[in-house]
Amino acid sequence: GFLSMFEVAVEQVFASAHALRNYKGRCENIHGHNWKVQVVIQGERLDGTGLLVDFIDVKNLMAGIIDRIDHQFLNEIPPFDVVNPSAENIAEYFCQKMIEGLQGTPVPVKVTEVKIWETDIQSATYRP
Repeated sequence: GFLSMFEVAVEQVFASAHALRNYKGRCENIHGHNWKVQVVIQGERLDGTGLLVDFIDVKNLMAGIIDRIDHQFLNEIPPFDVVNPSAENIAEYFCQKMIEGLQGTPVPVKVTEVKIWETDIQSATYRP
């Protein structure tokens, strides 16, 4: 049968600018977004407190990642000095950093998706 699964999701916002390389059109010029990021975490069992992960821990991890990219020109910050700072690549970067940060949680969890909204109506999702 199906394994039961718990899932939590946390959203945060940040503002940063980017310019898409090898792109023909206005987005190759520097422009900014108020980005929103959502991290989805799943696991099969809860810790002794009845939590999959502590929301505060997730928010702190996200804040640490955002700290590096908030109010910045992404093209100047590794890995985006080499990797194009597209919403798709930002989602993958965020996911990798969250996976690193969530190692050693009280119960095993996995990041199942990271979604990045560039605007209210445009988003990109990365699933590891």
